[in-house]
Amino acid sequence: MRMFGKEIAPGCRAHFAKTVSESDVYLFAGITGDFNPIHVDGVAAADSFAHARIAHGALISGMVSTVIGMYLPGAGTIYMEQDSRFLKPVYIGDTITAIAEVADVLNPDKRIVKLRTYAENQKGELVLDGYAIVKAPESEEGWI
Repeated sequence: MRMFGKEIAPGCRAHFAKTVSESDVYLFAGITGDFNPIHVDGVAAADSFAHARIAHGALISGMVSTVIGMYLPGAGTIYMEQDSRFLKPVYIGDTITAIAEVADVLNPDKRIVKLRTYAENQKGELVLDGYAIVKAPESEEGWI
């Protein structure tokens, strides 16, 4: 399927990387209202399965959204479906790389694409795995 003057086909991929900071976690908690102690209370988190504060899963999913909305397919893309499995905790200070890879072009006429979506930490460990169904934009501004 040609989109924006380039071929979009299984195997095309893009990524976004960021080190998760303490302020990212606190700002996300403030925006969403999710003040679960595992995210914001070091004493409570120390007694948890993770033994330390961890980032919200939805914060990591948001990094996948960045890849989809900014890089592949890009600006103007509309989410139709998202499925995510959270495999490992993401700690404050971890560098996460979110990746979207075209798994299938489901409907070329309507620009509907299935993406494998996943994220890895700085050790190369898979922390999130899933897929998204998206409708790619019509304008050429989204695909790079």
